[in-house]
Amino acid sequence: MNTLLVILIVGLSVMVVVSLVRGIIAFLRTTRLDLEQGGEHASEMQLKQNQAMFARIKYQALAIVAVAVLLALNS
Repeated sequence: MNTLLVILIVGLSVMVVVSLVRGIIAFLRTTRLDLEQGGEHASEMQLKQNQAMFARIKYQALAIVAVAVLLALNS
């Protein structure tokens, strides 16, 4: 059971990093000109940023729950 939880924690940690990088890439694609103009492209990138950061928070929460379960089982 411990091995399964450790694999789950590692997998969730990788997903956190992936969603963080995707959010940062979307943030970098939103140029200053796009933000000043308020065009379609800016709102699309902002939506991608929000989705990626929400996914990151979700994966972090699941990783914390997995760590808590692992600690509860081993105490």
